[in-house]
Amino acid sequence: MRQRLQHLLEYLAVRLVIAVMQTLPEATADGFCRGGAWLLSDLLNVRGRTVDDNLRRVFPDHGDSRRAEIRRQMWHHLLLMLCEIAWAPRRLHRCNWKQHLRIDEAAEMLRWLLSPRPLVVVSGHYGNFEIGGYITGLMGISSLSIARNLDNPYLHRYITGFRAANGQRMVDKNGCAPEVDRHLSAGGVLTLLADQHGGERGCWVDFLGHPASCHKGLALFSLTSQAPMMVAYTRRCDGPMRFDQGLHGVVDPADGTETTGGVRPLTAWYNDRLGEVVMRAPEQYWWLHRRWRPKPQRVRKKPAAVRAA
Repeated sequence: MRQRLQHLLEYLAVRLVIAVMQTLPEATADGFCRGGAWLLSDLLNVRGRTVDDNLRRVFPDHGDSRRAEIRRQMWHHLLLMLCEIAWAPRRLHRCNWKQHLRIDEAAEMLRWLLSPRPLVVVSGHYGNFEIGGYITGLMGISSLSIARNLDNPYLHRYITGFRAANGQRMVDKNGCAPEVDRHLSAGGVLTLLADQHGGERGCWVDFLGHPASCHKGLALFSLTSQAPMMVAYTRRCDGPMRFDQGLHGVVDPADGTETTGGVRPLTAWYNDRLGEVVMRAPEQYWWLHRRWRPKPQRVRKKPAAVRAA
């Protein structure tokens, strides 16, 4: 009973904050987000050690002041991202989405999204990926996404409702393989966040120049269903609620290239593409999550030929 009450209070607090966000003009909210970013970054230094370790790893030539600037900009981006998610149901719809979104290489991107073949779309914790899925649904393109169920059932229903508002169907990552296989067999679009830690038994490849563990399932979904894999992004530009959406590479298993010759080369391919996207606007990446972790001893000891297989 105590846990249920705690979940309910958390849900009410979140809904109250969202209700306040929804009333704010964009310029006012942007100002609040900048102040909140200073509070979280400079005063409270939330997850400061993780953020600084990640930035030192990827930007070893940056000084302390430059890394602090990126950290502050990241928090501003995250807070503004929450505002944009709160605004989307009321301010973003089928009649005005073109005022908020510019699609790079629109013809090429839509050709793959509207193809009768299955498609695996990978992105990362970069830009406003939640708005990306929301806008794709507004265009009439339904998709299936994999995500972990939230511990709070009230928040889980609320967030799932936002994601599913325009045809984006969610499935829990635990035991999702049969559902994903059925979806891809029917020619569906599967969207995935590809920069999550894959555990010690994951596929270890370089991301932004350093080894990181990746879930093998992303490559397997593409290879076993012969579904092309697309690296996509939704990046903020020119202020709140203004986005660039586009693709940064497509590879097709049907072409039989070296890239699609196995799990490791395909995993390395999409990590390279994601890294290139992140470097275009590094302040819009989630440096606060532990993307790089120590490689287990059993992986270090494997011969190079075995690791490359």
